[in-house]
Amino acid sequence: MSVDVYLNFNGNCREAVQYYAQVFGTEQPKIMTFGDNPPDPNFVLPEEAKPLVMHARLSISGSNVMFSDVFPVMPFVEGNNVSLAIVDTNLENIKSWFNKLSDGGTIGMELQETFWSKCYGMLTDKFGINWQFNYDNGETVYS
Repeated sequence: MSVDVYLNFNGNCREAVQYYAQVFGTEQPKIMTFGDNPPDPNFVLPEEAKPLVMHARLSISGSNVMFSDVFPVMPFVEGNNVSLAIVDTNLENIKSWFNKLSDGGTIGMELQETFWSKCYGMLTDKFGINWQFNYDNGETVYS
C-alpha cells in the first residue's frame, strides 16, 4: 500500500508537471489527457476538456506525486487542491477505509469500476481532507 499526494491544477497541469520533472531531474512523465479516455456514449466530453491532463505521475525522491487538471465543471480552489491517494492491492481494505472515512464526510464519487481500475472512488472526510482510493489488481493503466 502507498499513500501518495495528488495535486490538482486549473488548466496548467502539463506546464507544472514538466516543470517539476525538470526541477527534480526525473524522467519526463507520461501524460494522460481527458481526451485519451475511451468514449462514453452517455457523456459527451466538452472540447475544452480534451487537452487537459487527467493524470500524470512523478517519482520524486522515492515518493509518488500525482497530478491532474480539474475537470472544467468542477470547482478549483487554490490552496485546497491537494488530496491523498490510497493505492492498495487489497480490495477489502479499499472498501473498509472508504466507508469509514465517508462517515460524516462527503462522497465525491462512489467506489466503482473505471477504465483504469476495478474499484476507484473519492471523498472528503469530516475534517475536510480529500481522499482518492484506487484498487491495484495489477491490471490498472493508472500509473
